[in-house]
Amino acid sequence: MSDNASGSAMAERGLKDADQTVASFEEPEHGLIRRTQGFLHRFPTSIPFIVLLIGIVIFSFAAPGKFLAPFNFSLILQQVTIIAILGVAQTLVILTAGIDLSVGVIMILASVVMGRTAVVYGVPVEIAFPLGLLAGFACGLVNGLIVTKLRLPPFIVTLGTWSIFGALNVWYSKSETIRQADMQEAAPFLQWTGTILRPYNFFASLGLDWSFLKGWVLNYGSIVMLVVAAIIWYVLNRTAFGRHVYATGDDPDAARLSGINTDRTLIAVYALAGFICAIAAWVLIGRIGGVSPQAGQTANLDSITAVVIGGTSLFGGRGSIVGTLVGALIVGVFRNGLALSGLELLWQDFAVGVLIIVAVTIDQWIRKISA
Repeated sequence: MSDNASGSAMAERGLKDADQTVASFEEPEHGLIRRTQGFLHRFPTSIPFIVLLIGIVIFSFAAPGKFLAPFNFSLILQQVTIIAILGVAQTLVILTAGIDLSVGVIMILASVVMGRTAVVYGVPVEIAFPLGLLAGFACGLVNGLIVTKLRLPPFIVTLGTWSIFGALNVWYSKSETIRQADMQEAAPFLQWTGTILRPYNFFASLGLDWSFLKGWVLNYGSIVMLVVAAIIWYVLNRTAFGRHVYATGDDPDAARLSGINTDRTLIAVYALAGFICAIAAWVLIGRIGGVSPQAGQTANLDSITAVVIGGTSLFGGRGSIVGTLVGALIVGVFRNGLALSGLELLWQDFAVGVLIIVAVTIDQWIRKISA
């Protein structure tokens, strides 16, 4: 057989074998665990929703007749309002792969500026209130500038400013508490967020007898929380700035190469977080009725807890405002349910600690799908 004939025969056999082993570009079928991992990666908010539902079911049996009462749910919502607002601010920072340990003290300092300026120094509330908002914005701006200009880790920066802002709080407040009666006389507007609302009475005045609303008690602070959350949700999901925040937290080098000014984004994020903390200060005044330089001592940890349990990754680039709100509700539900079940405070803290560890473990497991 000639070389040409043998070559042709080999070519035909090669083509025949190739037909039998055609390359497939279809993805192999994954197991249940792998598909679950992929689903949770695409919809990270589903985890806190599931945990919240489980908590409600458990405590409805553990504290029958008490936990599911409308007034109790109203109480939980009021208890988590401040933490949820601070959680929104913390979410912005954590989405950029940072962390802000000063959100609680910024809130306290802004409340002291608002209350003391209006009550002690007699400045009109039309000026004192914006000054408090400006104080929160300025504190956040300082955090952002130090992080970007000095290239220091956010943890170290905000740990330092936590002490600095705390010292300023003691200096300006002189460790004095402003009583509710004095606040009511000089600046009642600052207490507006604590005004009680009864939805049933409101709808009854409109001729609507919605009996399922009986027992529900809300305040304007809860409405402020929802408005703040809705605005930040829109910013993160419908604006270019929101896409820049996610991109900066996911991969800052790639974000810079794509034309994003990451330093400007970080400065804006920390400044906006400080402003939101000042709004939380307004809600805090309405909650306690006055101003106390010692209020909200655990707010820093509580805000981080709500964000982490809500599914936002501590490594940045993944998370949502809705998840943070659900995370705050989870903390409130577990603390309230355990209290109604007769357990001591230490077991409430124990349960919250377990939730944090479980949430971070699940986040690490989910992140493997992106690798």
